[in-house]
Order: sequence, then C-alpha cells, then structure tokens
Amino acid sequence: MSVFKKLVTSFALAGAMFGTPAFAEDVRIALVVKALGIGFFEAAAEGAEQAADELGNVEIIYTGPTDTTAEGQIEVINSLIAQNVDAIAVSANDTDALVPALKRAMQRGITVISWDSGVAAEGRQLHLNPSSNALIGNMIIKLAADHLPDGGEVALLSATTTSTNQNIWMEEMNKVMGNYPGIEVVSTVYGDDLADKSYREATGLMQSHPDLDAIIAPTSVGIVAAAQAVVDAGKVGQVNVTGLGLPSEMAGAIESGASQSFAIWNPIDLGYSATMLAFELSQNGVEAAPGAEVPMGRMGTLTLDDNNEGAMADPFVYDASNIEQFKSIF
Repeated sequence: MSVFKKLVTSFALAGAMFGTPAFAEDVRIALVVKALGIGFFEAAAEGAEQAADELGNVEIIYTGPTDTTAEGQIEVINSLIAQNVDAIAVSANDTDALVPALKRAMQRGITVISWDSGVAAEGRQLHLNPSSNALIGNMIIKLAADHLPDGGEVALLSATTTSTNQNIWMEEMNKVMGNYPGIEVVSTVYGDDLADKSYREATGLMQSHPDLDAIIAPTSVGIVAAAQAVVDAGKVGQVNVTGLGLPSEMAGAIESGASQSFAIWNPIDLGYSATMLAFELSQNGVEAAPGAEVPMGRMGTLTLDDNNEGAMADPFVYDASNIEQFKSIF
C-alpha cells in the first residue's frame, strides 16, 4: 500500500472513530443568471465569490443559458437538480415558466431563492429585489424628466416581454407618471437583452419618432446599445439615453453626451447578498417567512414582506460628476 493510500485510510478511520467526516464537503450554491456573457451578471458572480471566500466552505457554480429564454434556464436548473446542489439562486427570464422545475428542486431538498428578476412565490423560498420596485420605477422616469423641464417624448427599451423585473418597474413607473407633467411615453420595444437587437430597436425608435427626447432602458444591455445607436445616428444632445446600467460600460456614453445620467445598484453586492441568503437558508436553518430578518453578511439583513420578498438597497445615480470614481469598479 502506498504512503498516500495509508494516509487517506488513517484519516478515514480517524473520522469514523470520532463520528465526524474526515473532510468537510463544500456547500455548492448555483448562481443562475438570465444569460452568460452579460457584464451585470459577471459582476454579480464576483460578489458571489466574495461571499464564498468569506464563508470559507462554499463553491459557487456560475451558470446560465446562452440566450435569455426560460427554456434555456429550465435546462440549466434540471442539470443542477441532477447534480444535487445545495442551493439555487436564480435571476429568472420568466415569472411562471421556471416554477415546475424549481418546485422539483425544492422537493429534492435544494434551497431555492430568486434575485434580481423573480419567480412566482410557489417556485422559491424568498426573493431578493435589488431595490424597492417603487423606487426603481420612479427613478427611471425621473432620470429622463430631470433633463426635460418642459416635457417631451420618451420611449422604453426593455429586455424580454416576460422579464419579471423590467415589467414590474415599468408598471411602477406608470403609477407615478402624473408626477411628471408633459412627459409622454410614445412607445415600448424589447431588445431581448441582445446587444444587436437592442441597437436595432433603439434605431427604429428614433426613426419612428423624430421628436423623441429620451430612451429609457431598464436593462444594462439595452442602455449601452441605445447609447451607441444615438451616437451613430448623430443625435447626441437631441436624444438622452438613461435607465439602468453599469458604470464601466456607460462611462463612454456619459463622456460622449449620449447619456446625461443613469442609475444602478451595485451588482457585486447583489451577488454577494444572494449567496449569503442561500447559505443561511440551506445551512443555518433560517426560515423564510413574512417578517423574518435574514442575514446578508456585510449587507446587513433582508426583511421579508408578506410575499417573502425584500429589497437590498436604493438605486444610485451616476453622471459626469462621479463616473470616473466608479467606472473601474464594476
């Protein structure tokens, strides 16, 4: 018998004698995103790894489909169920379509939470909103209205027609439109979180509405594509692109003047928080229930409402005054 085999055997016997395993297995938490290759989610994955390093015994499985479809996410989830991961934290492409697969995961003892873009309550134990939906809805229209004191025409460039979070934010925006007199929403289009399609949709908006004053894109892919479309159309100073984006990706748009300002929460903190929540539920016996306060490490605690949802933080506005400070961070 080799020395290595003898050592392994000795450790195994020692573990058996003391009634504990010789080697502790890592807790496997799967961070399932809408699609791979999107900067926002890559930043969230960095935050998840920070949480894993802090916890010490966590393996992050960063995964998702190649395009923003529910079908692609269902395939990913079924694979994770087969791997018997400890927890799944998903940013959903569809509110309802993922529920059957996620219910199967929970029936197998896998902790399931949603974050960023939620699933219906029966398909998860809790949902982490990056911010308050009402605050985000107000913010995206305010960003446009602040630069249109006399009112004007604005259009929305969203992700997919079924994208949970964008649809909720636009609903919340519509609720407060009365606070912004003179602002008219002339069209809503969908770029499916694909850069080329979002670019084409933004170009189409400017062609269909020659008096358009602003494009609001509550998606990090769409806002960058729309800003480039404005530059290429020679409409910098005429059409302001705003919404939700990443400082690293939007610095050029601020510099060119295609965007006057935009907002976002910190996706690194979002991935970190989602991982901490998944760990608390799967390993520490924390129960997700209305009124519960679930620890999120350095981000404090998440207070759950009657639908087992909670908000991480308020959105933060970026513009020419602060973009240099943040563009190298995320």
